[in-house]
Amino acid sequence: MQDTIQRQILNALLLFLRPIARALLRAGIGYREFAEISKSAFVDIATKDYGLRGRPTNISRVAVMTGLTRKEVRRLRDKASAGEETLVLRSTPMSIILHRWFTDREFLQASGKPAVLRFDGPEPSFSHLVRKHGGDIPPGAMRTELKRINAVRETDDGKLEVTKRNVSGLDVHDRLVTGLAKVLYPAALTIAHNTSCDKDDTWVQRSAATKHVRADDVARLRRISSDRLAELTEAIDDLFVAYEALYEEDSAAKRNGRAVGVGVFYFEEDKTDSDVFV
Repeated sequence: MQDTIQRQILNALLLFLRPIARALLRAGIGYREFAEISKSAFVDIATKDYGLRGRPTNISRVAVMTGLTRKEVRRLRDKASAGEETLVLRSTPMSIILHRWFTDREFLQASGKPAVLRFDGPEPSFSHLVRKHGGDIPPGAMRTELKRINAVRETDDGKLEVTKRNVSGLDVHDRLVTGLAKVLYPAALTIAHNTSCDKDDTWVQRSAATKHVRADDVARLRRISSDRLAELTEAIDDLFVAYEALYEEDSAAKRNGRAVGVGVFYFEEDKTDSDVFV
């Protein structure tokens, strides 16, 4: 019975890995690199999650659990201790600026829509927006890049109008990194939680599909689905922004909080897991 259950899980994993393998091969990443990072993940979780009395799991137990040799476990733990596996994924400055332009009340009209901003001068201005939320990025450089991806347009009187809420037009590698970190990773958090919690504590995990669509209707369904999903995520984003405003000055909440999100599933991320949602 156990073998049957494990085989079903592995078959489902194979199904999931096929499109991942296709994307990785296009990016020039082969099995050896994938295997190395996979071993690191198993060693990391076995070390952190199965220790006794709050201590990391010892090397021998990690070897037994993962099937790796003690020498390999030691090598991977030393590699992690040296910082070679540190996660450095963060939202791009352009994504942050677009998000804040749609959500920071200082840069919204009375109707709640993003204001059309002069580049510089009296606040609110585009330069003020970039200085407030873009770190040390020069406003001129930010304007150039947002115009390049058609996220803003310049009006006849020289003001800047935002035209879309999210960054698009990324190259293939950027799209792959974003998809892995911002879609597959949080979806995996939901799956891991729902397979280790009580029935009453499961997180929403939904999908809808059909095999009965005529080929000439696919493009229309794709457009309708995309529009409705965009409306849903933007509405949820507005909800999250309301909570961000509540905790804007609460340093303790920022320090001890956790990331939460929705992608037709709900997820939570422990503060120590990654910097993906910083």
